[in-house]
Amino acid sequence: MKRILIATKNKGKAREFRAFFEPKGFRVETLNELDEIPEIIENGETFTENALIKARALTNLLQTAVVADDSGLMVDALGGEPGIYSARYAGDHDDAANNKKLLSKLEDIPDEERTAVFHTSLVVTRIGREPLIVSGNVKGRILKQLRGAAGFGYDPLFYLSKLDKTFAELTPIEKNKVSHRGQAIKELSEKFDDWWVKE
Repeated sequence: MKRILIATKNKGKAREFRAFFEPKGFRVETLNELDEIPEIIENGETFTENALIKARALTNLLQTAVVADDSGLMVDALGGEPGIYSARYAGDHDDAANNKKLLSKLEDIPDEERTAVFHTSLVVTRIGREPLIVSGNVKGRILKQLRGAAGFGYDPLFYLSKLDKTFAELTPIEKNKVSHRGQAIKELSEKFDDWWVKE
């Protein structure tokens, strides 16, 4: 059976990728199933560079196909912050601290200027093959207070006017249809099979 490693410990993210790869005959593994995970310094300047660094390092080390993503929030009024530092904006993967810092920096910004984009860069690597790179974006607005209990990260602040909901108020199925990762996976589904069999 073909093997593919999803470079994440996030169970929700892993579930999304399992649903994509298992019907294609892949055995899907995540970082949770590895005994030792090497420290990979993601020192790129863009989401794509960071995803490539992670995917290539793991492919070279484990000699297997790897999917890595790097995602984040870019707020227009803050010149694109937090950007590639989204997960460690105020503290490493501390969602509450990150949201608090974002709200504090936007304190005096009126509603109409609180526009933002969620971005995902998704990279698939394997030995002897050029990487497959896809991406997805979704536009929204940053609220002044948290709404919703689902999701993670900045989801309770990221508001979609067309649905009148934050990401944290969406069901997983609703979120997959509109999210940045959902858009990237849609592009992946259009390109992956041809890329995989390409000589």
